[in-house]
Amino acid sequence: MLRIVRYVIYTIVGILLGGLIFEVVTLPRVSTLRDQNPATTSLIEARNREARRNGSQPKRVQIWVPLERISPNLQRAVIAGEDSNFATHHGFDYQAIQRAWDQAQKEAEKEAKQEGENDSWLPNMPDFKRGASTISQQLAKNLYLSSERSFMRKGQEAIITYFMERSLSKRRLLELYLNVIEWGDGIYGAEAASQHYLHKPAANLSAREAAFLSAMIPNPRTVFNPQVNPKRVARRQRIIMRGMPNVKMPPGTG
Repeated sequence: MLRIVRYVIYTIVGILLGGLIFEVVTLPRVSTLRDQNPATTSLIEARNREARRNGSQPKRVQIWVPLERISPNLQRAVIAGEDSNFATHHGFDYQAIQRAWDQAQKEAEKEAKQEGENDSWLPNMPDFKRGASTISQQLAKNLYLSSERSFMRKGQEAIITYFMERSLSKRRLLELYLNVIEWGDGIYGAEAASQHYLHKPAANLSAREAAFLSAMIPNPRTVFNPQVNPKRVARRQRIIMRGMPNVKMPPGTG
């Protein structure tokens, strides 16, 4: 019996190690991002496929600009809104993960009571709030991964994030992030967003304008679409503006 248990354990460990080795071997070469801008991203390609399925022509407005041509106000606002510890963490904000876990517990208990249950349940990690994802994690997902919510996808994200943080400076990570993230239907990057919503270059954004654009990032197509939910965007804009003065910026940024 002990021999069978031992074989089962060895098999499970072997599968896990094999999967990890496969992930490492097939990882994208993130070091190329030091001096090369990505021609496209996983998210852009997914949106293109989505548009074609709906019988529409894919839209893409993206104007790549170096970080020095993106207002320090926007750099600061995005860090305040998305990852306030960006300058100091190494890819993962464990305090934010703990806060997300605690919030998930509260929501689970509330939902259990609403359903007449006496015990609470905990949702899977991918169901946690966006606050647990750092800018580095969001960038890894945006560039290389699908929007699938699974432990496998979160594992891939973690591995890519680890190598990105060790291959790229914080300044470069922020530059990449600000140039590839989605800011609306077919709108990618800070320059395209600034031109579309505010009719001015990203270099010239005021603190209020920067907070407005940053407020949209979690879901610019629906939940934080200023045309659909202007009051919700305005509330998040005010919260970001209050946090902006306290943000610690990485060297060479904002």
